[in-house]
Order: sequence, then structure tokens, then C-alpha cells
Amino acid sequence: MKIVVLDGYGLNPGDLSWKGMEALGELVVYDRTSPSKVMERSANAEVLITNKTVITAEHMSALPQLKYIGVLATGYNVVDIDEARHRGIVVTNIPAYSTASVAQMVFAHVLNITQRVGYYANENAKGRWTNSIDFCYWDTNLIELEGKKMGIVGLGNIGQATARIAQAFGMEILVFTSKEQSALPEGMKKVTLDELFAQSDVVSLHCPLTPDTKEMVNAARLRTMKPSAILINTGRGPLVNEQDLADALNEGRIAAAGLDVLSVEPSVFGNPLFNARNCFITPHIAWATKEARTRLMDIAVNNLKSYQEGNVINNVAR
Repeated sequence: MKIVVLDGYGLNPGDLSWKGMEALGELVVYDRTSPSKVMERSANAEVLITNKTVITAEHMSALPQLKYIGVLATGYNVVDIDEARHRGIVVTNIPAYSTASVAQMVFAHVLNITQRVGYYANENAKGRWTNSIDFCYWDTNLIELEGKKMGIVGLGNIGQATARIAQAFGMEILVFTSKEQSALPEGMKKVTLDELFAQSDVVSLHCPLTPDTKEMVNAARLRTMKPSAILINTGRGPLVNEQDLADALNEGRIAAAGLDVLSVEPSVFGNPLFNARNCFITPHIAWATKEARTRLMDIAVNNLKSYQEGNVINNVAR
């Protein structure tokens, strides 16, 4: 069985091992594959492994030997699922591997905004504390989280993990979810989306990207938020209208934003959020702890091994 990894670098830049997958067939790993190279590199492969390299209906029609596509992520929009289903090609994803890491990143952003540890560490490295006439100094708004309201949009695995961390800080939890109030963990209150944005001190986005949720954070919704509110997005970039958010930040209509995702990645020149007031952007790394990537690799190997054994798991093209 020939196995081709089209873009392995994101998962494994060199600190993990492909040995588990090597044991399952003839393995070829490419760090990255441009669209023009997909067909050439996929020739004669029964298995394709992809992270962000798009696999289209045209690719599948030209690859009759292709039987399995493994996506190295939870989201699988890089594969034409309808075409795969039509052709009987198994498509697997990697569920729930990064829950703890993404929830941790939510609060990395929250704490950066409320305490500004990096800012003060940099100031002190430049000698500011040494030259201070007082025993301490601060010139940002330092915020205590206890008693504040945390609004969580979407209560899947990551939303629930984020809520538990927020509760540990003594925050009140508001959630927008399809679940009934009676099914929610203790201490979580179900509210409408409008209520969540209007009442929350921190809003964290954890819902899937659908036509209904695209640009759910827009000028109208931002106007309902508290001027002291913080927006966190570790979910999907297109959940946010980026120009509307930049305008709200620059005009002081909300206090700050912490973002790990953007609508186009890698980011494009001229994105208004990079110069927006109190906007802190990380390069889509919430998932990328070594622990999470190790789990991802292990699940990817197990998905393929199970397929070979006739026990298909995590198939999103059923």
C-alpha cells in the first residue's frame, strides 16, 4: 500500500516520528505540496494524507486507485466530501485531539489582555522598572477575572473545557448552545446569542463555521457589547468580519481582541486587524503543542490501521 503525505510539515516539523505510519505501508512524506503538484505526487497512492492541501473531485476522478484520505485536522473542508462519498473513498478526520491546548490558548489571550505580562516584561528588559521612582508602575488597565461573565458560543469539547477553566477563575458562565439548560453542566446558563454578547465581559467563539455563523461578529453585534468587553477567537477566522472588528477596536467600542485565526491564512498584507488598537494575534498555533500534535499523529495512525483491518473509524464520508 502506497501512502503519500502531501503536507506533513505542519504536524511534524521534525520533533515527531512517522514510524507508526511507515509500518502500515510504503510511505512518502512531503513537507508541502502546491496545487500543481498534487496529481504528480498522488500517482499510484491508495492513501493520501493531507492537512491543508485541497483534494478536489477532479483529483479523485483521475486517481482510480485512491481508497482512503486521512485529514490531519478536525475540520475536513479541504476534501470534496460529496465526491469521496460518491466514489466510496473513506475520509477520516482527527477529533478532539487539541481540546486542552486550544482552551489553554483562550486563556493565554485572556490573561495577556487582562494582565499584559509580556508588555511589562519587555518594559522591564528596557530598564523601566530600574528607573522607576516608585516601587511599582502600570499604565494599562489591570483586570481581575473573578465575578466577570464569560460568554461561550458553542459548547462542544473545547467550549466545555474553556468553561471549566473560566469557572476555576471564578467567572460566571453564559453559553449559546443547542443543548437544553437541563443538559448543561452545573454553573452554566443558557442564553440567546444577543444576550450573550450584550452581557459578557469576555466572549469566546467555539462554534463551527456555517452559512449561519459566518461573520456572526459584525458591526451590529459589536455595537451590543460592553465597551470593556474582550473578544477571543480560536475557532474559525470567518466567524468575524475583520474590518468591523478593527473599527470597533479603534473606536473604543470594545476593549480588546485575542485572535488565533484569521479569515485568510497565512495572513494577507493589509489585514486591518494587525494595526487595530488592542488586537493581539497569534498564528493559528492553539492546536500546535507537542502534546496535541503527538495525539494527532497517534490518532492518524490508528485511523489508517483500523481501515486496513476493516474497522473504519472517524469516517466523515459515510
